[in-house]
Amino acid sequence: MIFSKLSKDSVSALGESQLIEQIRQWFGPVSPPAPYGIGDDCALLPSHGKNSSLLTTDSLCFGRHFNQETPPEKAGAKLIKRNLSDIAAMGGIPHSAVLALLFGPNLSTSWLESFFTGIRDTCLEYNISLVGGDLTQTEPNHFSAVLTLTGHTESPLLRKSAACGQSIFVTGHLGGSRLGKHLHFSPRLKEGQWLAQQSDCTALMDLTDGLSKDLPSLLPNNCSASLELNGIPLSEDAHVLAHKTGNTALQHAFTDGEDYELLFTVDGSRSPGDFIERWNKRFPNLHLSKIGSVHEKRTEAQLFDANTQEPLLWQAGYEHFKTP
Repeated sequence: MIFSKLSKDSVSALGESQLIEQIRQWFGPVSPPAPYGIGDDCALLPSHGKNSSLLTTDSLCFGRHFNQETPPEKAGAKLIKRNLSDIAAMGGIPHSAVLALLFGPNLSTSWLESFFTGIRDTCLEYNISLVGGDLTQTEPNHFSAVLTLTGHTESPLLRKSAACGQSIFVTGHLGGSRLGKHLHFSPRLKEGQWLAQQSDCTALMDLTDGLSKDLPSLLPNNCSASLELNGIPLSEDAHVLAHKTGNTALQHAFTDGEDYELLFTVDGSRSPGDFIERWNKRFPNLHLSKIGSVHEKRTEAQLFDANTQEPLLWQAGYEHFKTP
């Protein structure tokens, strides 16, 4: 059977992280280790010359990433920008893309035209060429789009290259993305490219599933993160959403996802204040926060309150197939 009830035999019993590890095992020798295979924001292709080629793919599903009230232009733009955020997280420059669409025969052509307008305008803004793709018919009332994007970088920044003693930084403000930011964000391309040129920036990724899930992906296996909770930059939407849900704004920052900000580490021997000063000179309009540091792992927990040294309540953010 293709589908089963929600049981130990379904992917919901694994969740995204374990499922990806299982897929890696199923692929065996055809899936090279990260960053040339599964495990980073983009895959690195074998380089020819001084540049490393980047390859990433991301999807957009009706009912999951946007709904009936979403302007189709915004949905099309989001598809492109989700992929651009992955390129930014490797310090890369985007190039060409291919687009696959899967939809039912009752899809509105006027809606599709507006969706393509959002794609076209965003590609023009970021100098991307759409060079091909595929159309597939599905059942009525279904729409999904999958974009594959290429890019390049001279100095790719990876997720797992941090080390104990280093400082943890994040751009922008976090939480409450469902109130609008997931449709209105700017992929941090210029910022990622600048970080890739800084010798003291050691690891980089983008925030898509929340600090609780994404930050552990940045930590070496023998390390944990000690976080200064008062330094977590909370968005206004996180506070607004907290009033509606009864959760704290801090919890929304850790678990909501779709912030599309950059999360990175900096050499611990350098002054965090000096790094922030350099950042502010280059990007005066984008807030940068030091939110903690990387330490040797003492327990199974990976995220700790720097003041109390207690494990944080939120050790997992949004996880596909598990999070309702």
